[in-house]
This record gives sequence, C-alpha cells and structure tokens, in this order.
Amino acid sequence: MYRKIIVAVAIGNMDKGEIILRKAASLLDEGGEIVLLNVIEDVPTYVAVELPANIVEDAMRDGREKLEGLIARTGIRATVEIRNGPPAKAIISTAENLGADLIIVASHLPDFSNYFIGATADRVVRHAKCSVLVDRQKV
Repeated sequence: MYRKIIVAVAIGNMDKGEIILRKAASLLDEGGEIVLLNVIEDVPTYVAVELPANIVEDAMRDGREKLEGLIARTGIRATVEIRNGPPAKAIISTAENLGADLIIVASHLPDFSNYFIGATADRVVRHAKCSVLVDRQKV
C-alpha cells in the first residue's frame, strides 16, 4: 500500500510508538521502507543558559538508542532519524525530504486546550503533502 512510511515516535510514549510501528509494518509494500522519527524540540535560549551545554545532543543520542531498541524488540526493519526543532514542522519536512507517502502519528484524544494551541498531530494533518494516519488507540 505504501512505499515509504514515516513513523513519528515520542520517546516519552514508547508503548504507542510500538503500536504505530507495527501498524506501519502492516501497511508497507514489499520492498518499502519505514523511517522511525523522533523530534527533539529546541530549548529556548532563556532556558538553555540554565541547562548543561550538551542537553540536546544527549537527548538526540537517547532518542536514537530507544528507537534502535524498539526496532530490536519488534524485529521490524526500519531506519532511525532524529531531528530537532518544532515537532510538526520537522515531521512534515522529513516526510517531504525523504519522499514519504504516509506519515503515522499517535495522538491523544483532544481536550479543550487543543482548540486554542493545537496538537502536533493536528498540524501534521493540516499541512502534510502526503497521507497521514492518526492513531488514537489508548495504551
């Protein structure tokens, strides 16, 4: 069904990450590719001065290790991409740069705050140039 699938995984919610990785594997064409993506948000400068200098690099290394562990645990063939910046923007640009034809994101059920600030999944759905599957499965 799909040749290249971006699976956006929040490191803080690896249970949902495993669910959407398995879903991606079930939707992948023979010979297709899955890319596990984790996005590390930029730290505002006024906060960064109070944090260790290598906090972003440490978070990127930790994200890579956890996603590689997920691949090993599930046995699903995938590559890992770690990006930094605003999550929705990074997910969309990664999908465009890699020529993805599907993005899969997990999302919580929306609450009142989503109507004012919006969730990452909402932004991805509105702005992605490829298909987006939003998994709302409860874990």
